Amino acid sequence: MPILVITGTGTEVGKTVTTAAIAASARAAGRSVAVLKAAQTGVRPEEPGDVEEVARLAGPVTTAELARYPEPLAPGTAARRAGLAPVHPHEIAEAAAKLATEHDLVLLEGAGGLLVRFDPAGGTLADAAGLLAAPVLVVATAGLGTLNTTELTAREVRARGLDLAGVVIGSWPAAPDLASRCNVADLPEVADAPLQGALPADAATLTPEAFRAAAPAWLAPRLDGSWDAEAFRVREGPRPFA
Repeated sequence: MPILVITGTGTEVGKTVTTAAIAASARAAGRSVAVLKAAQTGVRPEEPGDVEEVARLAGPVTTAELARYPEPLAPGTAARRAGLAPVHPHEIAEAAAKLATEHDLVLLEGAGGLLVRFDPAGGTLADAAGLLAAPVLVVATAGLGTLNTTELTAREVRARGLDLAGVVIGSWPAAPDLASRCNVADLPEVADAPLQGALPADAATLTPEAFRAAAPAWLAPRLDGSWDAEAFRVREGPRPFA
């Protein structure tokens, strides 16, 4: 798995901290890692973006960002409004493929969801994943509403003939409600793919040292971790109906 495409079911789902956890776990396993952000929005030139946050948490990784737009909008819209050149799927794929010749693992992080548009032609992260024939990991929320967006994303991945690597819960609450507990069982069913991890809600607030030490325990073996999906389901999943 030299390239892994990381998408979310929407914005603010924990995609960047999940990317950082995967990078940290891969580094702990002795792998060299590159992190590629297809397009960064809502951040000005002098401000740190998502790849800087990944590097802060995960430690030394190669970082690359293909485009940056100041307004927090879909990349295609943000590029048009700023009068800047958009980034196209073939450019994303070429950059990821080049990094893959120099690193054991390339993490390609999208912007928002799988079908967010990057250019006027409607190019998306899904198109870049198709050009790369790379597996796609979906980062989802824990609570009410996540089943629909996760299933729609999973269906689109499969409709394009891509490998769905699984689902990671990007922010698991310290006190999960009933919907979150039930979703532990329902998410892998609706996605027809395994849960590959669950990150605690406060993961990004840990010190970098604590984050790197803990990251493998949040992720399944396919992501260089030790997280056990069945043990998590038993511990955090739904309780019997009273």
